[in-house]
Amino acid sequence: MSRRILVVEDEPRIAALVCDNLEAEGYRTIHAADGPSGLREARAGGIDLILLDVMLPEMDGFEVCRALRREGVRTPILFLTARDLPHDRVQGLMAGGDDYLVKPFHLDELLARVHALLRRSDWAEAPAEGKIRIGRGWVDLVTREAQGGDGPVETLPAKEFGILKLLIEARGAVVSRNEILDRVWGGEAFPTPRTVDNFVVRLRRRFEEDPAAPRHILTVRGVGYRLK
Repeated sequence: MSRRILVVEDEPRIAALVCDNLEAEGYRTIHAADGPSGLREARAGGIDLILLDVMLPEMDGFEVCRALRREGVRTPILFLTARDLPHDRVQGLMAGGDDYLVKPFHLDELLARVHALLRRSDWAEAPAEGKIRIGRGWVDLVTREAQGGDGPVETLPAKEFGILKLLIEARGAVVSRNEILDRVWGGEAFPTPRTVDNFVVRLRRRFEEDPAAPRHILTVRGVGYRLK
């Protein structure tokens, strides 16, 4: 079955160009020209990937993304935007986006990013079983819900869940930073191994009794991480 991609873009020329090229690759596309319309289409379900412009009428792309993530919608989101400053990229990722591509972009790069995001989504959605206890909390590999100690039950952000899933699947073996970047970040252009470290810090704060002296999410110096 063809994958369905929602393109939320208010410039008709760019929307037509993107949709035509995606359809030539065998994808099915749905177009929305403003934020509220994009939100409605995404909420309707059946979407495998969202290409989301930032500067949209009525409701910008960051707002759309935050609304979907608050509602538990985990569909991968690739921001397409002319805003290329570092804080814009950070804002997009903090809103819950999975990747960020700056206009003008090459179609080959767009298609590669689309392919990488769908591949990562397939891996993240692969069948898994039940709750895994980690330190003072647990994570459910089916629902992506997690609880650290006596804190609230929350849906893990996509990147944190991806790292944790890799470490769990490794069954105690070391997972390198480069493998984490490849599997969790895929084709994104700007993450570095230091980015992985920052997300591991977040996981330790959630699950470790003493994040400064972790006993479960362990660093293997110069290589990566393993889960004990």
